[in-house]
Amino acid sequence: MEVTLEIVVRSTEIDVNGHVNNAKYLEYLEWGREEWYESAGLPYDVFLEMGIQTVTVNININYRKECRQGDKLSIKTRPEKVGRTSYVFKQEIYNHAGELCADALVTSVTMNKETRKSCAVPDVLRSFF
Repeated sequence: MEVTLEIVVRSTEIDVNGHVNNAKYLEYLEWGREEWYESAGLPYDVFLEMGIQTVTVNININYRKECRQGDKLSIKTRPEKVGRTSYVFKQEIYNHAGELCADALVTSVTMNKETRKSCAVPDVLRSFF
C-alpha cells in the first residue's frame, strides 16, 4: 500500500541558501510515515494497545533537487521489506512538476514498551509487506 501526503513548503522551512533545510526533509518523511500508519489503521495508540512502540533506527536519504518556499510537494511512502524485528519504508518526495527531490530508505524496529527491547513485528503490520 502506497500513501501520498501533499504539503506546501513554508517560509520557516527555508535556510540561508533559500531552499528547504536538509533537516526538514527528515520531518517531511516522518509526516509521510505517520500518514501511512493512519491510512493503514495503525495509529500510535493501536501499537500501544499491543504493548509495542516503533523506533526509527536508520535513515538513508538522497537529496536530489532543491525545494523552495511555496513548492507543493508529494511525499510517497510504501513498505519495502520486513525482517523479524525491523521493517523498511521506501519514501520519495516529488515537487509539483513530478521531479524527484529526495528519496530515502527508513528502517524502524518494533520494541516492547515495557522492556524497551526489540520484539517481533506484529502480524497486522507485517501483512502490509
